[in-house]
Amino acid sequence: MTTDPGLRPAKIRRVRPEDAARMRALRLEMLADAPLAFLETVAQAAALSHAEYAARVAYTSLGPNRAQFVADPGGRLVGHAGGTVAPNEPELTVIYAVYVTPARRGSGLLGELIDEVAAWSRACGRPELMLEVVVGNDRAYRAYQRLGFTDTGVRVPHPTVPALTELQMRRPA
Repeated sequence: MTTDPGLRPAKIRRVRPEDAARMRALRLEMLADAPLAFLETVAQAAALSHAEYAARVAYTSLGPNRAQFVADPGGRLVGHAGGTVAPNEPELTVIYAVYVTPARRGSGLLGELIDEVAAWSRACGRPELMLEVVVGNDRAYRAYQRLGFTDTGVRVPHPTVPALTELQMRRPA
């Protein structure tokens, strides 16, 4: 649980079905704040119904193949990190949709979210983590290095913006 002077502590936990409305609000914030970091646009996300968000959240609230973790200080959610099994590497969890709201950046919340994904990954028998960062996003790159991720040298095209490249980083779970 992270604590910052002036901010309520945030508990890191797996999403629950009843989080759908708060997850929708956080998702829209994420997409508006960092549009190149995620695989859908604000308009696409805003067009989804509450039932569609509820289904997304329910799907990731249980089970070993995909999970989402949130930072919850009560009220509005302030952070998110997801994990999913890699289709071609059964011992690898791919981390996705990592986000910390601007007021909480630099507070240690990022590390707490990654630690929860790592614990879930280990419990599911996957001892390694991988994530991708847009080349040039030096702040994120440095933050992940501080958390023990190393650049693998692998570069892949950005999934939605052909002019961009992403780099892969890995670390033990």
